[in-house]
Amino acid sequence: MRKHIKNIVISVILSIICQSSIYAGNKILNFTSSNLPIIIINTNGLTIPYDNPRIVADMGIIYNVQGERNNISDPFNNYSGKISIEIRGASSSGWSKKSYGLETQNDDGSNNNVSLLGMPEENDWILYAPYYDRSFLRNVLTFKLANEMGWYASRTKYCELVLNGEYQGIYVLMEKIKRDKNRVNISKLNPDEINGDDVTGGYIIKVDKEGWKPGIDSEYPPYPGATQTIRYQFHYPDADDIVEEQESYLSNFIGTFEYVMAGANYADNISGYPMYLNVESFADYYILNELSKNVDGYRLSAYMYKDKDSNGGKLTAGPVWDHNFSFGNIGYYNGQYYSGWQLGFFLEDADFKAGDGFQVPFWWRKLMHDSSFVQLIIDRWWDYRQDILHIDNLHHYIDAVADTLDEAKERNFEIWIGPGDPKLPGDGWFPPTDPIDHLQSYSDEIEYLKDWTADRVIWIDENVESLLSLTVPDGNRSYGFNLGQNIPNPVSSVTTIPYELPGKWLVRINIYNILGERVATLVNSVQERGKHSVIWNPQGLSNGIYIYEIEAGDFRATKKLLIQK
Repeated sequence: MRKHIKNIVISVILSIICQSSIYAGNKILNFTSSNLPIIIINTNGLTIPYDNPRIVADMGIIYNVQGERNNISDPFNNYSGKISIEIRGASSSGWSKKSYGLETQNDDGSNNNVSLLGMPEENDWILYAPYYDRSFLRNVLTFKLANEMGWYASRTKYCELVLNGEYQGIYVLMEKIKRDKNRVNISKLNPDEINGDDVTGGYIIKVDKEGWKPGIDSEYPPYPGATQTIRYQFHYPDADDIVEEQESYLSNFIGTFEYVMAGANYADNISGYPMYLNVESFADYYILNELSKNVDGYRLSAYMYKDKDSNGGKLTAGPVWDHNFSFGNIGYYNGQYYSGWQLGFFLEDADFKAGDGFQVPFWWRKLMHDSSFVQLIIDRWWDYRQDILHIDNLHHYIDAVADTLDEAKERNFEIWIGPGDPKLPGDGWFPPTDPIDHLQSYSDEIEYLKDWTADRVIWIDENVESLLSLTVPDGNRSYGFNLGQNIPNPVSSVTTIPYELPGKWLVRINIYNILGERVATLVNSVQERGKHSVIWNPQGLSNGIYIYEIEAGDFRATKKLLIQK
């Protein structure tokens, strides 16, 4: 009863604020109702910060039965209560129209899992601000396509936002990427799950900006001679929650997968990447990023997740995220052109490789050299072209969203940049807008998106089969020097150390303790080109950290192992 009364009070206060007058910048906006849900937030005089710590605010949502209008004076019938809120985004956080991360809370600050706008119950949400993308569609369209392909991607709902009595325009309420039975549906990983099947999942990782965030660094450069490093950042559990044994397991899993991908037999159905990857998910990830020609694809906001081995345990690509620089609206990295492969640009363009700090993991090139993987892409492309990616279906959805936003878009463009407008003076870094500078109206935006998408689909139709010409026959794959991580690690009885040679070499593999004293010699012989391994039993050695080293010609490499009996 007390909570119910408190929610009524919050609703009344927020309603009074909104009915006083809705401002849009320095002018009063005639905003009394909408065909979209209306979200009203009051920070009670506090400034919303970027990232943590969040502030506590009040939020109410007006969402009447589908087809009925939502009036600014209506009661808050979808949510009325506390939230914590922050500004979110990387480069987009510097733009005038802000995106927000929020959590629904109880009065005591604890999580309040609720259903918002018909989406499954949770407490972590995002209010995404379409700003650079003046069609409001690119992220929402991509997420919808991923869902239709059978993969989880964030559910979305268009709305209009009023913040502290000031109109903020069209927003998209969407689900934050999170482990949950209704989101990324993998096993919960508790801190005490540190061995056996327990420790094998679930995990969510990502390749992204903010390379300072904790994670696991790849031992392989994105391309030969690269100075950039790929880091697999922790998302779930995050860096504060993951325990040492879980981090060690994940590091070994990624290290083993990358070692396999760096090897000559990486495509072997028994010992190669199909043992580690949910291959269909990576094929569909490729299709979505190439359909949209996403200039952030493969290298930024590139999420992957892994469930426990007992639930499949393979690394799955996704959920897809952050496609606002896609579908032809960006003026760099060839993103404006409907022709060409975006991944191919990343892998081959010398200026990009030398000048951009965020590269594509090396194993994407290897995947595209495997005829089985490429054939899977081709087959799935043609399957999706029958329905999900049929041009008529894509155009129908784009038109339907445009119709839904027809009224709200006028209000949005009263306060924010519209088609053909330059960035506002207060905007930070802004990408080149060459492809869309000529657009003068929202209908121009929609027609451009439809035309570009149709041209892109047709180009892929005409060129997807040619991807096979880039593959490498099994017998022609080259070997390199590689020293893999021992399996298992930690070692209790015996362990296997894998390695690879590009030719015939005298090979030495020695084990050293932390004092640098050699405690064992495992290999001291001439060996042929190819993949090798040596089995070692650390009998007689005490628990602790040891180093193993391989020498072959001028090649030297070391790795750590842990004896734990």
